[in-house]
Amino acid sequence: MQKTPSSSTLGPEGLDIAQSFFKPIQGASPPPSTSRNTKISVVGVGNVGMAIAQTILTQGIADEIALVDVNADKLRGEMLDLQHAAAFLPRTKISSSVDYSNTVGSDLVIVTAGARQIPGESRLNLLQRNLALFSKVIPPLAAKSPDAILMIVSNPVDVLTYVAWKLSGFPSNRVIGSGTNLDSSRFRFLIADHLDLNAQDVQAYIVGEHGDSSVALWSSISVGGVPILSFLERQQITYEKQTLEKIHKEVVEGAYEVISLKGYTSWAIGYSVASLARAILRDQRSIHPVSVLAKGFYGIDGGEPFLSLPAQLGRSGVLGVTNVHLTEEEAKQLQESAKTILEVQAQLGI
Repeated sequence: MQKTPSSSTLGPEGLDIAQSFFKPIQGASPPPSTSRNTKISVVGVGNVGMAIAQTILTQGIADEIALVDVNADKLRGEMLDLQHAAAFLPRTKISSSVDYSNTVGSDLVIVTAGARQIPGESRLNLLQRNLALFSKVIPPLAAKSPDAILMIVSNPVDVLTYVAWKLSGFPSNRVIGSGTNLDSSRFRFLIADHLDLNAQDVQAYIVGEHGDSSVALWSSISVGGVPILSFLERQQITYEKQTLEKIHKEVVEGAYEVISLKGYTSWAIGYSVASLARAILRDQRSIHPVSVLAKGFYGIDGGEPFLSLPAQLGRSGVLGVTNVHLTEEEAKQLQESAKTILEVQAQLGI
């Protein structure tokens, strides 16, 4: 696919007029031979992929965004639509291609492509179709950008992150799933809404599976540095466990509600993934609940499950997993969530 030229070849016979338009200052050294530009590739330009690309673009996180999709017309249309907004955005090179040559040299590769569930189709059959798709997608992406960090957004994200890890051959710290980063944002929003404050002042995590077996870490929730549950106990303020369970249920069902109302989710996952991209590429060493290889953490010893844990992210991917204190009940729920994922992984045969 031809991409829109971005070079200054406006003169006759493609003459580069940049050298005539800009006169170098005296004593200037030539530009460095090594490029320090950051490049992000987004595979899949559906609603989720484009929300991610658009958010990354508006926040100026990357110097180059490469889009990849099998639908050539939609792909080029999306690229042009973003390029036409150049006057209102940070300078970013945007390119597109139906093959993976466009992704060469990526620092971060974000995969949103995935098979959609057919009505009446079993989850296992859907997984098998996604495994077949990933078998075609992941190896060439890994070959084109062998030093990249791979971020999986496609659902079921935990299992597909495991699949991507196996197919890419990358070390585990460079394969990450978007996991429960968005679930935790929903969680923080709901708590903030109950307390009438800014969600950014709420520290709260959803961990485990991005799905029904996710675990809300109520014991570690704090607002402005104050642990909520222990504060209520010290103040002898009673609360009902059913209220907490209702909030967690709203988190789990949040995406389903959005999908039932507008047909898909896009903006929240766009902001969520952009926050992860920023943490990684700018080496912010911030903590996010993302899907990582969980073996050896919180009593998860069997198999190689990928599920969400609070992880520190930086330029080399996952720098480590934080040692958050869990109650006995929370640890048990997390271990059960790991078992749920392992049962699915075992059926894939990879």
